[in-house]
Amino acid sequence: MDSKMKKKEIEEVFGGILEKEQDVSAGMAAIRTLLTVLEHDTSETVQELDSNLQAAVDAMKNTDYPVTAVASGCELFLRFITLAKLDTKTFGECKSIMLHRGQLFLKKLMEARGKVAKLASSFIVDGSRVLIHSKSRVVLHAMKEAARANKRFEVYVTMSSPDNSGLEMCRLLEEENIPCTVILDSAVGYVMEQVDMVMAGAEGVVESGGIINKVHNIYSIC
Repeated sequence: MDSKMKKKEIEEVFGGILEKEQDVSAGMAAIRTLLTVLEHDTSETVQELDSNLQAAVDAMKNTDYPVTAVASGCELFLRFITLAKLDTKTFGECKSIMLHRGQLFLKKLMEARGKVAKLASSFIVDGSRVLIHSKSRVVLHAMKEAARANKRFEVYVTMSSPDNSGLEMCRLLEEENIPCTVILDSAVGYVMEQVDMVMAGAEGVVESGGIINKVHNIYSIC
């Protein structure tokens, strides 16, 4: 009997989460998929379980969803849960603790978006102009928080070719009565002098503290 989920099953779980829940990022969906793999795995050794989890990560990387978000989310998740290997003597105990830590990690991650959005919204002041790139769930939540605090500000959002996700971001902002203008990606340099701040989402976070956004630019956080 096979001890792991098949590649197609993993892809279906991962893709199903993203298709049914529009507010879930690829990284979050990847972590939830790994938890499902962990719950259904029947391995008898740590090495076999590690191999099955890595195979699941590789399967998700080969889908049409953002590779950076999947890789970043999975790496953080696996680092967090595999610390259990150092704490236990039996494989059964190890797997049980890994599941518990995985669920705890997911819970903290789900709470993080709201916390980050609330902190980020404090940087938006009345009368400011903000430039954003493409569509970011956390940036959107931050702007909603600022709007609910009765702050008045204007947003420039890049169109983000080729999928034009900036248009969707603009629509979501306008639903919150936040003034928004869509600009071409090539017009960033032109509007830069007119804005007070830039807010960017992150596809992945590197060890130096920098972030990788949709177009794979790396920003250093000072």
